[in-house]
Order: sequence, then structure tokens, then C-alpha cells
Amino acid sequence: MMEQGAILTGYRMLTALLEPAAAGLLLWRRRNGKEDPTRFAERRGYPGVRRPDKTLVWLHGASVGETVTLLPLVEKLQRRGLAVLVTSGTVTSAKLLAARLPAGVIHQYLPLDVPRYMRRFLDYWRPALGLICESEIWPNLLIEARKRSVPLVLVNGRMSERSFKRWYKAPKTSRYLLSCFESCLAQSQGDGERLAQLGADRVSIAGNLKFDVAAPPADANTLAILDGLTTGRPVWIAASTHPGEEEAIISAHLGLMPHLPGLLTIIAPRHPQRGPEVEDLARANGIAVARRAAGQTPEQGVELYVADTVNELGLFYRLSQVAYLGGSLVPMIGGHNPIEPAKLGCALLHGPHVHNNAEIFAAFDRDGGARSVADAQALASAVHAWLSNPSAARQAARHAAQTATQLGGALNRTMQAIEPLLMRVAINQRETTS
Repeated sequence: MMEQGAILTGYRMLTALLEPAAAGLLLWRRRNGKEDPTRFAERRGYPGVRRPDKTLVWLHGASVGETVTLLPLVEKLQRRGLAVLVTSGTVTSAKLLAARLPAGVIHQYLPLDVPRYMRRFLDYWRPALGLICESEIWPNLLIEARKRSVPLVLVNGRMSERSFKRWYKAPKTSRYLLSCFESCLAQSQGDGERLAQLGADRVSIAGNLKFDVAAPPADANTLAILDGLTTGRPVWIAASTHPGEEEAIISAHLGLMPHLPGLLTIIAPRHPQRGPEVEDLARANGIAVARRAAGQTPEQGVELYVADTVNELGLFYRLSQVAYLGGSLVPMIGGHNPIEPAKLGCALLHGPHVHNNAEIFAAFDRDGGARSVADAQALASAVHAWLSNPSAARQAARHAAQTATQLGGALNRTMQAIEPLLMRVAINQRETTS
């Protein structure tokens, strides 16, 4: 077995020694609304619900995007009669999963990466198989799972150029951690090559599971009401926005208003608790604004609507002709998933910073379903070009939908790749019960 090396040994010792500080961090996060006070113990590895008395498969995704990506896998695994546990790390993802997970599937918060927390978590849940989504490479999680002989697979694996350069500086560490995975199923050829260069032994290209996720749902009655309120108006959405982007979106909105009578701009902040902040920013710019979480609607006279609720993006994509994907006009974030609005009839816009989904956006750009914009002025120009020419917007939306369909198939490839492990789980289950 490969040795952990000095860096990982130091990390293990440091995170163990800093356990009291980790508890303090959780308390600070709870005070600031970043932790669920009713499920606080889960972040220290204590179970929030009883473990089912049967073979359990564990899936983990960091936040909203990753956990939604796992939903098709969750459904496939549950149909095989397995108990399914899904973990994530954010309050927003927990709220979304509460609405979208199939009945009987358990959600828990993943503990902080502290050795004792991870031991407590794994010893209670005893997963027969773990599927870790995208790039959640937590050292204590991987090491403690390996100690318990829990087979792990990296699904929808992603390794951006930026992350690769950081991991490449510690080759022994990256090689050891990636060796904890039975296999790595990469999103793309580039991701696979980078994972292999870092030391992953068994890498294959399965494609991106996000293309196989069903379009987000929308309540039919609510959609009918809001559609009636917005019919005849040019509507566009800026989805999953971050601080620093709303200013550009509001600037674009102000520039568009003289040219698009009745314009409605929808802003859906990535973190819904920022809704009041976005509302205040709009009011400061003299814009008539309403906010979804306050029970308000986009009636005539409302120029900007803040969609600050969880699990309703499917509703607002269906109302919009054009969707700007947030996290892309500001650096660091890397751009959010454009596949959902593509499936729901939106022409797509994004900023230049899309390194987290670079190949996806490149495909949409190449096929004519999306355009890149550099700043608020370019954003306003692109929105105007499509909202003032509905036939061009519809054509772009068709191209986006076709691209999303053509790039599907990762779900079946992923299930085929993990089938040997599922067979091993089934054999072990029979031997245990016989």
C-alpha cells in the first residue's frame, strides 16, 4: 500500500489538533446562517436519522450543482433495492434535495474533514460503496474510507487546469489520494488526462452526468399565474449570480429599458439569503423591484424581480427567453451549469470566466446556443439582440437544446462502469445474510 507521505501525515495531525477550532468554526457558521441549527451535529459526524438495516450506497456532492447531478444515479441505485445516502455541505443543497430526492433516500450533511468526525460518520453509516462527485478530494474522508475498505469511485470527475497546477506541486500527495479511488470516471478527455497525470490508476471518460439530469421542475399552478403576469413582456434571467455581478446586470437592465418597453429582468442569486441585498441594490438605482421570498409577484410596473427561493429555477427559466449564467463575469467562481436553461428553451449568455465548465460552454458557443460577453455593456447588447428579435432567440434556444441532447449518455456509461462494484456489493450482501 502506498505510504501517505509527510504532507498528508501533517494534515492529519493538524486537523486532529484543530478539532476544537473546527467546532468553533461551525458555531460561527451557524450564527451567520451558513449551517442548519436543527442538524448541527451532522457536521461533526453524528447521524441525524437511523441507518436502514440493509446494504447502503453513499453518494456525495459538494453543493447544489453536484447533488443535482447525482439525482439520476440516485434513482437508478434505489431501483436496485439498495439503501441510498446522499451527503452535501450546504444549507441550500439540503433544501433543494428535500424537494427533489425520491422518497426513502436519506440526506445528511457531510462532516468537516476532521479525523474523528469522519471516523464517526463512516462507522455509523458503513457504506458498501461510495460515489464521490466531481472534485471532492477530502484527505481524511479518503483515508478513513480506505482504512475501512470502502470502495470509492470518482464520478463525473473534474480536474480543471487551475486545480491541476496546484495538485501537481505535491505529486506524492495527489498520487496517494487518487489511489484511494477504485476508478475515476472523468467528464471529458482533458479532465481524464489531468487526473491520470496526477496519479489516478484507472481513468475512463464517461461524459458529463449533468446532461442526463432531468430539467428542473416547476409547479404548474404557479407557472400559470406568473406566465399570465408576464405575457407579452420581454423577460430574461440572470441565474446563480454572485456579489459583483448584480451591479453589471442592473447596469445592463438600465441600459436596456429605453429600448425594450415592459422589460422584466429576473435575478436569482446563487445564495438565496442574499435576496434583500440584491433588492436594496436595485432600489438604490431607482428600479421598481419585487422579491419572491417576500411573497411578491412581477406585476405590471415591476421592472426587476428577485427570485430568492430554493428549487424554483425551473419556474423562472420557463418564463424567460434568455438566460445569463452567473459566476462567469467575476473570476474565481468558474461559471455555473448552463444545461438546465438549455433544456427549458433559453438562449444562453455567459461571461469569460467559465473554467469550471469550460468544455460545456465551448460546445454551446460552437453550436450557436450561447454567446460570451465580457462586461455589462456587452451583456446589454447581447440581451437586446435576442429580446428584440424573438425568432433569433428561439433559433439559439433550439441550438442549445440540441447540444444538451447530443451530449447525453453519461448516466448509462457511469452505471456500466460501476456495475462490477455493484455486483461485488450484491455478492457480499448475500454472503452476509446467508
